[in-house]
Amino acid sequence: MKRRCIDANTAVSKVAYAFSELAVIYPITPASPMAELADELSAKQTPNLFDSVTKVVQMQSEAGAAGALHGAVTCGCLTSTFTCSQGLLLMLPNMYKLAGELLPCVFHVSARSVATHALNIFCDHSDVMACRQTGFIFLASSSVQESADFALIAHLGALKAQIPVLHFFDGFRTSHEYCTVETLDYDEMKSLLDEEDIARFRARALSPDKPIQRGTAQNGDVFFQNREACSPYYLAAPEIIQGTMDKVAQITGRKYRLFDYCGAPDAERVIVLMGSGATVAEETALTLQSEGEKVGVVKVRLYRPFYAEAFLQALPPTCRKITVLDRTKEAGAQGEPLYLDVCAVLQAKMGQKMQLHGGRYGLGGKEFTPTMCRAVFENMQSDHPKDHFTVGISDDITHNSLDISSPYFPQKTARTECVFYGLGSDGTVGANKNSIKLLGEQDGLFAQGYFYYDSRKSGGVTLSHLRFGREPIHSPYLIENPDFVACHDKSYLVRYDML
Repeated sequence: MKRRCIDANTAVSKVAYAFSELAVIYPITPASPMAELADELSAKQTPNLFDSVTKVVQMQSEAGAAGALHGAVTCGCLTSTFTCSQGLLLMLPNMYKLAGELLPCVFHVSARSVATHALNIFCDHSDVMACRQTGFIFLASSSVQESADFALIAHLGALKAQIPVLHFFDGFRTSHEYCTVETLDYDEMKSLLDEEDIARFRARALSPDKPIQRGTAQNGDVFFQNREACSPYYLAAPEIIQGTMDKVAQITGRKYRLFDYCGAPDAERVIVLMGSGATVAEETALTLQSEGEKVGVVKVRLYRPFYAEAFLQALPPTCRKITVLDRTKEAGAQGEPLYLDVCAVLQAKMGQKMQLHGGRYGLGGKEFTPTMCRAVFENMQSDHPKDHFTVGISDDITHNSLDISSPYFPQKTARTECVFYGLGSDGTVGANKNSIKLLGEQDGLFAQGYFYYDSRKSGGVTLSHLRFGREPIHSPYLIENPDFVACHDKSYLVRYDML
């Protein structure tokens, strides 16, 4: 393993390149760097795990990329792609076909808001939630390190389960965050490959020497029966993914479960969520636990298939109140997707023994902080808790937002936090990226760098948030109480309340 300071896009792209013979791409923010890096590695004739150079082909749209990928996988070619938002939605028709035909491939998605009343290039989960019916396996990463590990699990798991995988992580918040991580080298990755899985995949490739029939049209007399024939594959998928996680853990030492619990073993109040927000909630819960609070967090790793038994096993037996947080809004529904899944599990397995609430957070890249997490825990303790609430905004229309007026800062470990105010294209961000890489790759140091700027980019204000110290950093949110502040444009002193 090698210790590096990189962003999630880089970590994921390197794994995808290693496991792919073909990458079909069409760039879209914030997934573009994954495709760019794969293209760069191909241009440099970098070999993949199969001692060949991965071919990278850019199509004229995401729909074309999905169609080309579908054709390649049908012919026995190990293939992947990178996308998000409207680009992912253009791939939907082929996603149904890929899953229906049990063709293993991997889509790496840096999750981004789908345009509704306005275009937004920042993170929420509305794009991946629009794909949950396709039949893909869904894996959710909540940090840069997890993105590197889950990219590996996604490629191995797809081949083993014979089902395509959608691996997603939060756009910008995770995709562009620089962090100290451990990555595997090719020999370690290759040791995890099961040659029988590859041979089985190749054997199903279209070939004139072994003619088979694909892509038929069926009437109602047989379609229903054939549609149900895939059920055994999905019933087996959770165990396969857990087995793959265990196999990877033997090399990395990082153990993952389909649903990971962290917090007090006797917690009474639990938050359920996925993505980078899960890391924020974990940090908050552990700090509250140290202050005597009986709270915890369930981090969703495998979202599809949603394995009820594993979810229930993750809950502490003392749990009495659950809040499910979704990073999307499904207008008109009884609740958001993850909330409804948890509702179904609890109703089927536990009757009415659990008090359940739902809430929305972080839409369109809105910040999600420990202050908001504490507000969610406090809401569960209220005599009249709000349900289907929002947290992070002040809702003066339906008046269903949580109060976050009282700031909460988790205990600081021995680390330094810095904020740099810069002007778009003035070099501040580039210089800070170099600085954080140098710090993060020093022995005994851990670093995190996140670079905030609006969609106007050049000429707009930029904020570089840097953390570094002697302990691992798990704080995927903006710095609010820095130790050091730099101002690279004097006009900011009167334009912003910097002090």
